[in-house]
Amino acid sequence: MPEQLSITSLRQTAPERVSIALSNGEEISSTVGVVADLRLYRGQELDEKKLEEIRNASALALLKGKALEILSRRPLSAKELNDKLIQKGADPKSAAACVRWLLDQRLLDDESYAAAVARHYAARGYGPGRIRQELSRRGVPRDYWDEALGQRPDNTEKIDKLIAARLHDPDNRDEVRKVTAALFRRGFGWDEIRAALARFSAEAEAEDD
Repeated sequence: MPEQLSITSLRQTAPERVSIALSNGEEISSTVGVVADLRLYRGQELDEKKLEEIRNASALALLKGKALEILSRRPLSAKELNDKLIQKGADPKSAAACVRWLLDQRLLDDESYAAAVARHYAARGYGPGRIRQELSRRGVPRDYWDEALGQRPDNTEKIDKLIAARLHDPDNRDEVRKVTAALFRRGFGWDEIRAALARFSAEAEAEDD
C-alpha cells in the first residue's frame, strides 16, 4: 500500500508566495490566498483529488498574479493579455480562465480600453479608419468600436493643421492628390477630407481678397 501523502511544511517565500512541501519531496509554489482558501496546514493528509485541487488552484493564482503584473505596466485588451500569457508559458485553458476572472473583477475592461485607444490615436491626428485598424489589431470586440469612436475628440483642428502643413496651393491638383492620399493613410474618410479641403480653400481665398 503506498505511503499516504501529506504536507510537511508551508514556507512563505515572499509577501504573497508560499512553498508547499510534500512528504514525497515535491514542492508546490502557491500563494497565501490558496493556503487560506483551501485551509491547508502542516501535517494535512492529501488524496489525489485534493492534491490536484492544490496544484490547479496554485497554478491559477500564480497566473493571476503574473497577469496583474503585466497589466500594471500598460493596459491591454482581453485578447492581447490572453496571447501574452500563452507566450509566457501558460496553457490556453488556464490563460482563458485567468482572463475571465479579470473581466469578472472589472480589472480588465475592453470597452474602456477601446475608448482609450480611440482617444490616443485621435490625439495623434489619426482618423476613424486608422483607429478601427488599431482596435482590430488589438483584438477589441467590434461591439465596442462605435462607442469608442463616438468618444474621440473632434479632429477638425488636427486635420486642418495637417492640410496647412502639406498643401500650399489648393488649385494644384498634384498637391491636393498627395495630401488626400496622406490623409486617407491616416484613416480619415472622404467626407472629412473634402470638408477640410473646402475649409482650406475658403481660408486661402479670404486671405487673397
